[in-house]
Amino acid sequence: MLAVRKAEPLPGIRLEEVPDPPLPAPDEVTIQVHAAGICGSDLHVYKWGESYDFMRSRLPLTLGHEFSGTVIATGANVTNVRLNESVAVMPTSSCLRCNTCLAGDVHLCNNKKTLGLSRDGAFSRLVNVPALSCISLAPETDLTLAALLEPLSVGDNASAVGGVTFGDTVVVLGPGTIGQAIIRTASWRGASRVIAVGMNDGPRLQTALALGATDIIDLASCGSLKDGLQALMGSATVDVVFEATGHAASIPDGLSILRKGGVLVTAGIHSRPVSFDLTPFVRNQLQLRAAHGSRRKSWEAIARRIARDPDSVRPMVSLELGLTQAEEGFQRCFERDVSKVILRPE
Repeated sequence: MLAVRKAEPLPGIRLEEVPDPPLPAPDEVTIQVHAAGICGSDLHVYKWGESYDFMRSRLPLTLGHEFSGTVIATGANVTNVRLNESVAVMPTSSCLRCNTCLAGDVHLCNNKKTLGLSRDGAFSRLVNVPALSCISLAPETDLTLAALLEPLSVGDNASAVGGVTFGDTVVVLGPGTIGQAIIRTASWRGASRVIAVGMNDGPRLQTALALGATDIIDLASCGSLKDGLQALMGSATVDVVFEATGHAASIPDGLSILRKGGVLVTAGIHSRPVSFDLTPFVRNQLQLRAAHGSRRKSWEAIARRIARDPDSVRPMVSLELGLTQAEEGFQRCFERDVSKVILRPE
């Protein structure tokens, strides 16, 4: 079968013919992939930044960890999903044995493994996955939109870490996939004003509006974040800021617009150290928190939302391509003129 692979620790990807996966292990299932999204993490892997050097010993590897599909084979011990059932798949599996897992924080597992990063992923027609990672989908679910469950759940986890609640004014720095997911989920959680911020990011900012942002700011036209907020609201302080850019300057910028006691949640992956002035941080009792990954309860709740209201997330999908067009899909993502690019192995 054809697969999109990371072959070596250098920039780029390869299209390769690989064997079909073996029969699933007792606690695994085989998924026929319907749709798989290109993630920001995949872009980092393509460029091969230092923060993904942990993959070196696992190469070559099939990429892809945001996906949906159909169960076509089950292992002997599998009871939670059935043959021919439509599912989305949580890409990260926990060991269930380390101290963190035993304390109930399985999403923070010390020994977690991730499809498409530490074992073969879903940029292929078939993939074997742990059965417990499968999220059953309602029969009416649009399977292309179900591939958005992973980023939406990451966004919902970030919104939960930030404590977003009814009436909050929220700023989201970065209108990429995770920023868009935060916008959507912060709106679902009751934020009254959600402001999306980008830099020369017109198409993705328009998508942010379609996903529930109440306002947008393009920093290319307003000079600074504070100036843009002042012009928009007559004030330059907000309740919660989410950083989803991966750019170091976003952290001090985000802290500078928080009200006293406000929260900044960083969800971006950074390749450089970050520095900021601790004195106003301490005096204003600001909170800096990190959000990474997701929890199963977010997946299950969002799966129900997508089945019930698919149009609420449909604007996230900009382009659907076949596996042979994967390079084009990656380049469009790098150009930032699209939101989510979906690869269709079929």
